[in-house]
Amino acid sequence: MPKIKLPTKQPFIDMTPMVDLFSILLIFFLLTGTFRAQEPAPVDTPFSISEKPTPDFNNMTIVFSSDNRVFFNVDNGSDTLLKYRPKILECVGERFNIQFTPEELRKFEKYNTSIGVPIEKMKEFLNAEDPSVREALQTGIPYDSLNNQLEVWVLCTRQINPAVVASLKGDANTEFPTVRRILDILQDKNVNRFNLVTSLRAVKVEDTEN
Repeated sequence: MPKIKLPTKQPFIDMTPMVDLFSILLIFFLLTGTFRAQEPAPVDTPFSISEKPTPDFNNMTIVFSSDNRVFFNVDNGSDTLLKYRPKILECVGERFNIQFTPEELRKFEKYNTSIGVPIEKMKEFLNAEDPSVREALQTGIPYDSLNNQLEVWVLCTRQINPAVVASLKGDANTEFPTVRRILDILQDKNVNRFNLVTSLRAVKVEDTEN
């Protein structure tokens, strides 16, 4: 008796649900993610083999470029209700008898990159619409003994957020007196532990069997 052959069917995979899921995830990341803004001055960081990441929250970063300009940045806190940035700017303004409007404080809160503007030029910086005007105002935060505004930024940041950790991001060609001055300012404010932001150096693994 001949065998009955059952009809064979090619398997069919419906990719529509996977495409829909990918589209939803892509839209989610585009809406919730934040792009890292470009630093106001190019910084060629030195190399190291450390893989410890820089903390995303409770971190204040002092950036110094090859032309010895100093910039400052601090995050807004792990909780959006904390709003550390406008509180810090308000604190610094009070030290120099400068009062910022609520609109100016909101602009500073949303500015997510390092700022190197003297405090007396901050209102002009925040209200400027032309990016070239803002760039021209980025002359660096004063840190000399006669006008040590960087010290005030560090002090106010630690007062508003006692859990903040300092990070130093410097150009490999920065002059040593600038680095030493920044370290002295941190030590004067009892900041004796800090992170160094570097570029990861590739480590060559040698074959030990031969």
